[in-house]
Amino acid sequence: MQTGNLPPGVPSTRESLGYKIIRWAKDNIVQPDGDNAGEPWVFTQEQLRFVLWFYAINPDGSWKYSAATLRRAKGWGKTPLLAALAIVEFLGPCRFSHWDAFGLPVGKPVPLPVVQIGATALDQTEQTMDMIRGMLSESPAEATYGLEIGKMVIQFKTGRPGSIKPKATAGRTNEGNRPTFCLMDECHHWVGSNGGPDFFQVLKRNIEKTTKAGSRWVSTTNAYNPNEDSVAQIIHESEMVSKGYWLYDCIEGSISLEDIRDEDAVRSALIAAYGDAFWADVHGLTRTILYDRTTPDSTYCRFYFNQIAESSDGWMSKGEWDACFDEDDPIMPGDQIAVGFDGSIRGDATGLVGVRLRDAKLFVLGVWERPEKAPVDWEVDVLAVEAAVAETFRRYRVEWAYCDPPYWQENIGRWSIEHGDDRVFEFWTNKPTRMTQAVERFRTAAMVGDLKHGGDYRLTRHVLNAVTRETPQGLLIQKDSPRSKRKIDLAVCAVLALEARADAIADGRLKIRRSRVVGF
Repeated sequence: MQTGNLPPGVPSTRESLGYKIIRWAKDNIVQPDGDNAGEPWVFTQEQLRFVLWFYAINPDGSWKYSAATLRRAKGWGKTPLLAALAIVEFLGPCRFSHWDAFGLPVGKPVPLPVVQIGATALDQTEQTMDMIRGMLSESPAEATYGLEIGKMVIQFKTGRPGSIKPKATAGRTNEGNRPTFCLMDECHHWVGSNGGPDFFQVLKRNIEKTTKAGSRWVSTTNAYNPNEDSVAQIIHESEMVSKGYWLYDCIEGSISLEDIRDEDAVRSALIAAYGDAFWADVHGLTRTILYDRTTPDSTYCRFYFNQIAESSDGWMSKGEWDACFDEDDPIMPGDQIAVGFDGSIRGDATGLVGVRLRDAKLFVLGVWERPEKAPVDWEVDVLAVEAAVAETFRRYRVEWAYCDPPYWQENIGRWSIEHGDDRVFEFWTNKPTRMTQAVERFRTAAMVGDLKHGGDYRLTRHVLNAVTRETPQGLLIQKDSPRSKRKIDLAVCAVLALEARADAIADGRLKIRRSRVVGF
């Protein structure tokens, strides 16, 4: 299943330098390993398609895409493809020169090629450099271009400027370089703790100095862990991808966590994820996924199905949440309830959740989320929220309401005046001591069956989107990343509502209707 922004089909011969680059690669570099080692290098069909689109050009000869990312399953062949592109950018006809007599684009080599293999540590570049050396050693290119193939540097024997060399994080020492092409392999490992995001910005800035001359970068990645804020995630969530300026080629195997023990479903998803990577051991991977319990299922989803799976740090599993489902005894007008409110203006959702006092049954009173194709200046309809709050107090006996104040402090103050300052209270969710206790009480109630819900898909989605973050005070819930579109606001509302219910009951506000017993 293609989930990137790669267009269907392939560009025409008039729209890409890739066709001549593919022929050049076959004539000049060799297969580095395997049964066909030493034979001319041949791209797979999926690799060919990526190359053709990466080297697609506009009518004026400029690049259609200013950068590219290839996201594929582990073992698909990302590193060999990167190695081939590094050699093409070092020696091949990879810049637009002119149009020939037939209206086809003609490429030319880079005059001073500076190809960098970026990584957060030098040892992470070894696999790519080994692959490059294998493709060039005893190849036609080695003799034709007079190459000196060293362990850490590929350069010209004549002393002509130009090289392929690794580059690792080293703070500001990398500023000022002028690469003509940069490879960034395994970007899901480029995280804050190893300086990955900062290093990415440095490499990107260096490339941008010479973009007019055609300089670009390519990254590869497996599906990332959305809790790590890696460079892979930063790229995927960038507007440069969503607006089509950066090419993003991704194929996922379609499978749910519920089906990950189904042999046919696993095999089918692996076949889809690995495509024409004929060397992938689908049978062995199927066996491992089915019977090896030492690895979390979410890891299998990321590395082998290429899915950005639900994090293993998820707050609530689907099975745990489903166990709280109760369709009996629906919420009725006049019921005593407590309320949780979490508000936003533009980015996050705004939500209102109620919970019945007598049985802790949760229900959604309102949610306002940014529509998929909303204009840039979209904002929450404040009047609609105000109307929903007023209707809640009119329809139900609201005994206690906890409201998160940011952006809504004035509104909350007015609700307190209108409905009673002994019923409407502020609850600052950014104060970890109180919030971690509320989160823990909610999860405990769910685990022991002390809360219920009616199956509202919106509440379910937000609860299952939430992941945990450890603080010195305990666990908090949050989105899987700050820029994530996977909202959790109704989950926060539900936590506040259950906390409000507990305080209302502790204050003696629960009125239990007792049946009359008549004796004879």
